[in-house]
Amino acid sequence: MNPDQKHPQQNEKLTIENLAQAVFIVNRHAKTAINPKFLYKLKQESLKRLIEEGKAKKVGLHFSQNPRNSQQQSDCLVECGKYLFHIPPTKTDFVNLPHLGKLDSRVRNPKTVMSLHTAKALLQSYTGILEYEHSSKTQRKKQRTYQKPVFKKLGERY
Repeated sequence: MNPDQKHPQQNEKLTIENLAQAVFIVNRHAKTAINPKFLYKLKQESLKRLIEEGKAKKVGLHFSQNPRNSQQQSDCLVECGKYLFHIPPTKTDFVNLPHLGKLDSRVRNPKTVMSLHTAKALLQSYTGILEYEHSSKTQRKKQRTYQKPVFKKLGERY
């Protein structure tokens, strides 16, 4: 894919390599984004669909480098083309996949040049997930009606 393109062309094939590069770019930008929820959802849904279609495979489990509220947490390692990604594991992953231990920091994904806009457009056309649908759901939750503050006189109870 030409990095100067703003939108992927309709006649361009969605190859495993293009999709893996797009997931890599979206994942890299999600790590530093102000609101990364949509980008992580796009990554996860894309990888889930690639696994279902047999274009990617789950390799094993790794200990997470940044566990949330526990001392130990595992992530599922997914191989897609020349790229490796982590996604949250399912219950069946713990039964079916081998545990690979700690993450090897020497293993790196190949360098990729693609704009975030192009990567998002490619994955959105692949998964059918649209950003404005996701953002409108989260905005509805955040909108609250204004309530005037209630003041009581000194010594009164309510």
